[in-house]
Amino acid sequence: MKVISIANFKGGVGKTTTAINLAAGLKNLDKKVLIIDIDPQANLTQSLGITDEMETSVYTILRKEAFGETTKLTDALVSASGLNVIPSSLDLASVELELASVYGREQILSQLIKQLKTYDYVFIDCPPSMGMLTINALVASDFVLIPLLAEFLPLKGALSFLKHFELVHKLNSQLKLLGFILMKYDYRKKMNQEVKRELELEFTTNKVFKTHIRTNIALANAQEKGMDIFTYDKKSNGAIDYNDLTREFLLKI
Repeated sequence: MKVISIANFKGGVGKTTTAINLAAGLKNLDKKVLIIDIDPQANLTQSLGITDEMETSVYTILRKEAFGETTKLTDALVSASGLNVIPSSLDLASVELELASVYGREQILSQLIKQLKTYDYVFIDCPPSMGMLTINALVASDFVLIPLLAEFLPLKGALSFLKHFELVHKLNSQLKLLGFILMKYDYRKKMNQEVKRELELEFTTNKVFKTHIRTNIALANAQEKGMDIFTYDKKSNGAIDYNDLTREFLLKI
């Protein structure tokens, strides 16, 4: 089982879109995949049509584990668009204060994930910040995947994230950067090409996915309908790009 955090300090860069559609692409290749939404905004949960008012969510599970109650992640498991999901809720926003005095709080999610046995891949959709939730995700992960828009401000955000990544590496020495995924990419735009080139110079070409996710309205429409892109429109550019990304992901990992 491989655990992959999808993370970036900046919001709106395609973390949730990538978590949903990369998981769906792997499911279509008969891989067993779980997605964990640990963003208090619950965008992934809502994008799959799951209500954020469910009785059990990742918030419930984290609190129970932290305070010694018997629990497991699959207690909150739901299925949406054919995907296995541990949903988030708005209550998760208070978890950092609630766990402030808990010993080993950065290991809580890691302990829960160790109980899982039946999945090939676990994706964690992280909040756009380096708080306790993102640290929990990175400590529990084998790899981190960073989507970003091919523009200079998002590039700076990604580089800033990697400075903190080195600090988290002290808590999880096995954590590796799997790579960067350029989102809303337009091959005609000079800025997009320059950002790609700068990333490749900084991190070598093998850390920048060759597959870029093009701007495609079908991706937004699919989330509005609570679907992954393959279910919504398997012939769209979004489906083509995420199919290519899925195959490249498998080669990299």
